Amino acid sequence: MNRNDIQKTIQSGKATLGIEFGSTRIKAVLIDTDHTPIASGSHEWENRYENGIWTYTLEDIWTGLQDSYQKLSQDVLEKYNTPLQTVGAIGFSAMMHGYMPFDQKGNLLVPFRTWRNTITGQAAEQLTDLFQFNIPQRWSIAHLYQAILNKEAHVKDISFLTTLEGYVHWQLTGNKVLGVGEAAGMFPVDSQTNDFDEHMIGLFNRLLAAENISWKLQDILPKSLVAGEAAGALTAEGAKLLDPTGQLQAGIPLCPPEGDAGTGMVATNSVAVRTGNVSAGTSVFAMIVLEKALSKLYPEIDMVATPTGKPVAMVHSNNCTSDLNAWVELFREFSDALGVEIDQSRLFELLYQKALTGDADGGGLLAYNYFSGEHITHLEEGRPLFVRTPESNFTLANFMRTHLFSALGALKIGMDILFDQEQVQIDQILGHGGFFKTPEVGQRMMAAALNVPVSVMETAGEGGAWGAALLAAYMVHTMGNQEAGEPLETYLANKVFAGESGTTIAPNPADVAGFTTFMKRYKEGLVIEKTAVAAL
Repeated sequence: MNRNDIQKTIQSGKATLGIEFGSTRIKAVLIDTDHTPIASGSHEWENRYENGIWTYTLEDIWTGLQDSYQKLSQDVLEKYNTPLQTVGAIGFSAMMHGYMPFDQKGNLLVPFRTWRNTITGQAAEQLTDLFQFNIPQRWSIAHLYQAILNKEAHVKDISFLTTLEGYVHWQLTGNKVLGVGEAAGMFPVDSQTNDFDEHMIGLFNRLLAAENISWKLQDILPKSLVAGEAAGALTAEGAKLLDPTGQLQAGIPLCPPEGDAGTGMVATNSVAVRTGNVSAGTSVFAMIVLEKALSKLYPEIDMVATPTGKPVAMVHSNNCTSDLNAWVELFREFSDALGVEIDQSRLFELLYQKALTGDADGGGLLAYNYFSGEHITHLEEGRPLFVRTPESNFTLANFMRTHLFSALGALKIGMDILFDQEQVQIDQILGHGGFFKTPEVGQRMMAAALNVPVSVMETAGEGGAWGAALLAAYMVHTMGNQEAGEPLETYLANKVFAGESGTTIAPNPADVAGFTTFMKRYKEGLVIEKTAVAAL
């Protein structure tokens, strides 16, 4: 679209808006009818550690949201000389999980407990055993049950329990709803009904009865909605909350609020069965859309859902690129000592590409990138290690290849549960994050690790706010009854990502064999890492 067309789109209220609350930034993105971002605004924020809890205050939430929206409005005015007064639809997203309980009058009963808190170990373990379903510590139900176990006084007064984007959506529309993908991070959902699992609710209600708690779980949870469903409209009070200047009009429809995992799947076109995406940066996690639910409980794998309710297996590893980055920094120090100036991105590119010339298995070298503990390999703490034998082929190429392999080691162990024990089939993985920044290298390493083609799209960096805007646009599309019933994955494939340029790299058999050899060494050497944690 040219500038005049975009201007008309904004003036006619056909642009759609997505806003996502990330852990360090609140971002607002406006897209046109071609789904292209046309304006944005953001606000930096940081969680607080208060009284042993990682939190954001309600003031943080609203001042941050208003600031990001105001900067978006300013961007629209400067670029298109048009005030932002209405849009076709709005979608909200936020970091998943956490705990926001409210009383009957809408008062927050305790400070917002974010996903980052690891204070629910007892509850998570007991619920996992009760449900025979993996309940991670960060899930809302783990926070709720831990509060019950702790005999916290506020529990008896809970009238509504939600997550961050559910809270914002409620305040702007009056509707207590969540997208099913985010709902699946509060409490297990049934992918047949796209609602909370009734059997598990019954089991939890027995726990409540034993504690003489008067309310039932189903009475305090939000309503679960799938992508495309209407989720309410911006009220007059909500419009003033979002835009205190009073320019934004009420009545704008909102789509179901989704978690960052759901909007990440949308933004990477990974919502269809047999697809998945891998986000690889400081940590690395894979989201695989399953054809059916897993046959049993695996502590290494979290089960969530796409925005349309399809079951998703999530494998999360705490450590990915931090150790790699530290080694690259060491090489930068060396180049500085030589008096050789080299751009940081060029240095990464040079060293990463060197890895492609190494031995397929990394020459017998071994590394562990554990800056922190790693639950997949059952380590509470980490010690970055590099190990070799006198017979190892110690070259720069093998050194870099080994560290790139190591960044994916824990992820591979979790993924092998899906591939080997559950016979999960996937056709393609979409990669995004810093690990893929150097062309070809990260893709080849990931393809070798997972033995599936790995694609990187040009839009992979657009992020969750764009994904939230796409969900809002999809709702407008389904409400318009044009091609009614078109699934989200078809809509994304045909109307958003059609003709999208990107690169796909298929697994190289020699790389796959080399990674398999490396992983045998990696698993056998874990005793070295465990000893280092005990000794250092």
